[in-house]
Amino acid sequence: MKYQWVLFDADETLFHFDNLSGLKHMFAQYGIGFNEQDFEQYQNLNKPLWIEYQNHQINAEELQTRRFEYWSKKLNISTKQLNADFLDSMLNISTPLPGARELIAFLHQNNVNMGIITNGFARLQQLRLARTELDTYFPLLVISELVGVAKPHNTIFQYAYEEMGSPDKNKTLMVGDTLASDILGGNNFGFDTCWLNHNDVTCSEEITPTIEVRTLKQLLEHLMKG
Repeated sequence: MKYQWVLFDADETLFHFDNLSGLKHMFAQYGIGFNEQDFEQYQNLNKPLWIEYQNHQINAEELQTRRFEYWSKKLNISTKQLNADFLDSMLNISTPLPGARELIAFLHQNNVNMGIITNGFARLQQLRLARTELDTYFPLLVISELVGVAKPHNTIFQYAYEEMGSPDKNKTLMVGDTLASDILGGNNFGFDTCWLNHNDVTCSEEITPTIEVRTLKQLLEHLMKG
């Protein structure tokens, strides 16, 4: 194995993260149907907030609460409560992506260290790993909310690198589904990168991964070849 460490993003890299299904599940608890139009309205607010978060213009708490301001006013329920309910719903419906367990087992059998660097939130990430019984495979769990900076910022990668014991960067692979955070951040820090390109979209000319695959099964096959 070339790699001594393989680092993963969490949402849509190791685990399904279906925002729409999670929101439908959450609002159903309040007896409210949540449709595609509602989701579009939510995303119009949510997506720019994530960009602001990754650019360090807002913190994690602001992101989590501001994205539910419309529904908070409509339902007279606090934004914090709605966010907590949403994360609980995502926990209940989230499952590992196809091939995740097989890839993790292969890396474990080959004595490869594994870690997670995620811009997701602690409440979901920690409980989801425990519930799926994958937590024992990941001695390193770096969560932007707890570190105070998000990918692609160099600081979160430096924090993870020091927690790893400063291994050879050339023997470290960062795997993620988002070019602008996972791949850009990994590239800039000097790690090899693997873009999990689920939808087979054209790669940005400015951000080039070391490896490109569509599925975790393809990544496993690539790594098995050495």
